[in-house]
Amino acid sequence: MTQQNATSVALVTGATSGIGVEIARRLIQDGLHVLITGRSDERGRRVADELGERCRFIRADLSQPGAADRLIEATLAEWGRLDVLVNNAAIDHTNDLLAVGEEEIRSTFETNTFAPMNLLIAAARTMKAQGEGGSIINVTSRLASIGVPTMGVYSASKGAMLAFTKAAAIDLAPENIRVNAVAPGMTRTPLYQQWLDSLPDPEGEAERVASAIPLGRIAESNDVASVVSFLASPDNSYLTGISIPVDGGYLAK
Repeated sequence: MTQQNATSVALVTGATSGIGVEIARRLIQDGLHVLITGRSDERGRRVADELGERCRFIRADLSQPGAADRLIEATLAEWGRLDVLVNNAAIDHTNDLLAVGEEEIRSTFETNTFAPMNLLIAAARTMKAQGEGGSIINVTSRLASIGVPTMGVYSASKGAMLAFTKAAAIDLAPENIRVNAVAPGMTRTPLYQQWLDSLPDPEGEAERVASAIPLGRIAESNDVASVVSFLASPDNSYLTGISIPVDGGYLAK
């Protein structure tokens, strides 16, 4: 795959653990400078130290008013430009649908939908001003396309981002700004492991989950990162408005 320009810059949100860390690592390997964000100073600085001199960390709560513009400004102050945005930050939500309250819906959408929408718009304004196009990648979920019990609010928040990806791709195509989505299935992350460890039979549940996936295994974070790398690459300058499921064939069943 063609290396990015040595001055290319990526912003990756939610990159202090799990999938986000691997996305940042892969983009650095591809030759980009990367700014990562998250809510934990301790984790963020540790990841930035691990990833080396082409990585910087800025603590950010993207659900706060004005956060998107401040983060874009910080990226420009650090690296001088922005070529790739990866909207990865999200929170999980599970609850019996009839027990869901207004605040649960609001907080899930604030982080999973409104924040990445605002950031996409702010990033696209900067990319347009630079006049060289760019790539925006929204990390959604297989649940953006299917229904799963207790996951309705989360599914809706990711489904909205899937719809927004397609609409934004059309709006931004004249500026040569590509907008795509990556939709992971069940992925082996610290959050997944925490959920598994809370169950009475973790080993049995892991086998059950894997058996429902045609490829027979849970995704690893680098499975997702490799697809993000593909979409970010200038080699794929004719791809926009698509969503790639990284789910081992689950949605194909």
